Amino acid sequence: MPVSCTVVVPTIGRPSLDVLLDALAAMPGPRPDGLVVVDDRPAGPPLTVERPGLPPVRVVRTGGGGPARARNLGWRTARTEWIAFLDDDVVPDPDWYQRLAADLAGLPADVAGSQGRVRVPLPEDRRPTDWERGTAGLATSAWITADLAYRRAALAAVGGFDERFPRAFREDSDLALRVMDTGARLVRGDRWITHPVRPVDRWVSVRVQAGNADDVLMRRLHGPGWRDRAEAALGRRPQHLAVTAAGLAALGLAAARRPRPALAAALAWAAGTAEFAWARIAPGPRERAEVSTMALTSAAIPPLATWHWLRGVVTHRRVTPWRGLPDLVLFDRDGTLVRDFPYNGDPELVKPVPGAREAVDALRARGVRVGVVSNQSGVARGIITREQVDACMARLDELLGPFDTVQVCPHGPDDGCSCRKPAPGMVKAACAELDVDPARTVVVGDIGADVEAAAAAGASGILVPTPVTRRQEVAAAPRRAATLSAAVGDVLAGRW
Repeated sequence: MPVSCTVVVPTIGRPSLDVLLDALAAMPGPRPDGLVVVDDRPAGPPLTVERPGLPPVRVVRTGGGGPARARNLGWRTARTEWIAFLDDDVVPDPDWYQRLAADLAGLPADVAGSQGRVRVPLPEDRRPTDWERGTAGLATSAWITADLAYRRAALAAVGGFDERFPRAFREDSDLALRVMDTGARLVRGDRWITHPVRPVDRWVSVRVQAGNADDVLMRRLHGPGWRDRAEAALGRRPQHLAVTAAGLAALGLAAARRPRPALAAALAWAAGTAEFAWARIAPGPRERAEVSTMALTSAAIPPLATWHWLRGVVTHRRVTPWRGLPDLVLFDRDGTLVRDFPYNGDPELVKPVPGAREAVDALRARGVRVGVVSNQSGVARGIITREQVDACMARLDELLGPFDTVQVCPHGPDDGCSCRKPAPGMVKAACAELDVDPARTVVVGDIGADVEAAAAAGASGILVPTPVTRRQEVAAAPRRAATLSAAVGDVLAGRW
């Protein structure tokens, strides 16, 4: 495949995953660079994904973080120029690999994403049900990640998917709007997938009303015109609000012993509910099970839609733009990751601080790369050798690694180098080695030189004070944390 691309498939272990993997394995032509399957189940045995014909496969787990977090872990795990997202319930056409390569080849630099085309097969022997008609809307939806390829750099620039969207709803539209806000374009390709209608129980239309809260978040983030930009119809929420108000008025007036106004409000509620039910029943098969389901759920949906919308109004009173996780976290070594033994050249004295392993692993588990930037002026002073420094770094890697980059400055404070912190050289070198924007990088250290080096490189700094940290350094630090674990917790919470 001439274009550097990784396919990312989030899954909750549905049987349809096997259908997708079989389709990918059977395709002719050159393979993408890799396939990342993100297991988003809270628990369970390892997924069986290996089969002949697939590109190199890697399985990673979120522990049940939801679709936005799963996709974020997938693209952060990959290292290719393009990330092609597929849902686990779609079936790509046999020529999907070739068409994907053709869709991505030669795209101008201002194009950040390419959406595939979706077909939703509906029954030929009867009219579709309400659920089937809703699923068919995917064929004309804009920027859905059932099949959408993004440049990895574009995802990194905006922090990926906003994990405040907890379900597979609106998180893809939000990402598309943020990417386009950077001045980039999204285009449609010529590849095709089939999106079968999944079997569901009769109450699915009730459960999906939770998405009304996500619509509130979209408005808070993108303003009142977000629907036009995302090509998302308003739907029936105003009618649901009116029907709910009529029902509440009927109950309130009846409690107040005002029978005539209560009857009028009840009739208004009944008329609105009946109109809604018929609008759903009329285009469908009108079979007994479908009619009864529509009648029951049409009474439940208006108050539930209104409730979830109000819940969203309360929950999302104040929101800030999504920043996501950094692409890279660089740690000072002595006093931050390990106990500080001045000018240490003995690997046996490399002792991690409490919580260091868990903190670094927590970053890796979310797909954040980690590295070390360490001043070692003992080499210049003749106290230790570079070989001893390397031996101690090797021991650190055994205890807390593997690290994606290790940068060491062997110079003294009077050597005038550009790498010794507070100079930005090591931070910039680490970013250049991993092709990471310094603005998407965090430096964690225990003295002022660490956060000053971060600022000089255009990165963010977090100070974790120790007894040797000067008061002035603590006061001047833009961000502080009591412990290394707390610093990493802030990073994972988006506070960096």
